[in-house]
Amino acid sequence: MKTAFITGITGQDGAYLTGFLLDKGYHVHGLVPRCEVDNTQRLKSIINNPDLKLHYGDMADDSSLFRLISLTK
Repeated sequence: MKTAFITGITGQDGAYLTGFLLDKGYHVHGLVPRCEVDNTQRLKSIINNPDLKLHYGDMADDSSLFRLISLTK
């Protein structure tokens, strides 16, 4: 199974791309920014998909990004 890692998964384009890739049979990992507000509303129709895995983190945290990318291999 092909795997994708999307850093802007909660944005408009990221949510659209996630749905598209899931329909194509991809296993999708997505980086969700940590914030006080629930920002996953664009993903609510696909959030329970077993091929979707959300990871909470920050693009500015290099070590977390490397760790997450290594998990997706």
